[in-house]
Amino acid sequence: MAGEPQPDCLFCKIVSGEIPATIVRETDTTVAFRDINPQAPTHVLVIPRLHHPDAASLAAAEPQVLADVVREAGQVAADEKITDTGYRIVFNTGAGAGQTVLHTHAHVLGGRGLQWPPG
Repeated sequence: MAGEPQPDCLFCKIVSGEIPATIVRETDTTVAFRDINPQAPTHVLVIPRLHHPDAASLAAAEPQVLADVVREAGQVAADEKITDTGYRIVFNTGAGAGQTVLHTHAHVLGGRGLQWPPG
């Protein structure tokens, strides 16, 4: 059920502490940790503690928590000292867009040039 921890979800297991991660920030509603396969010098994931499969479903069910995720993404950028050089916040939705874990997560990417379109 959306919002509740899913026993087979990697990110739910990180939230519960069952699987270790390099956590850089935590709040009552979010957890931020370093991506294990970084695509930029700074690559941190910000996730809600609640389980929702993607950003749109989180926004529909818990809009304040989605706002918390985005706010924390900005704080991660500040902590990582990439606000002056620029950073990207990315939400992938669906396998065709590269989403491999069906738990809402924002990628905070920076520390190098990030041309658009990516690739």
